[in-house]
Amino acid sequence: MKYLCLVYAEEDKLHSQPDSPEDAECQAYADSLATKGQLLDGRPLESVTTAVTVRKRSGQVSVTDGPFAETKEQLTGFYLVEAADLDEAIAIAGDIPPGRVGSIEVRPVRELQVS
Repeated sequence: MKYLCLVYAEEDKLHSQPDSPEDAECQAYADSLATKGQLLDGRPLESVTTAVTVRKRSGQVSVTDGPFAETKEQLTGFYLVEAADLDEAIAIAGDIPPGRVGSIEVRPVRELQVS
């Protein structure tokens, strides 16, 4: 089953805390998951300052600068993993390096039901 591990952290503090991971450590972890066939995709995201939020209401599209909600932590990256079950996905998420300074949200990926 596919799980999306969403990495949240305070963007301005992500790389400045004593436990902050370096890019090389994140890449090494991703490589280790890929070697085991568990990493389907994963990427860091550009700064939240580059984000836009798109909404469509009553047929009208609006675009707002920034993320959807004002929060202390921002979405900073993701790992799309293959795991046997939620427990295995949680174990994978527990070792994602930015989790030391932020949080990792684990969500099953739902397949679209189309005919």
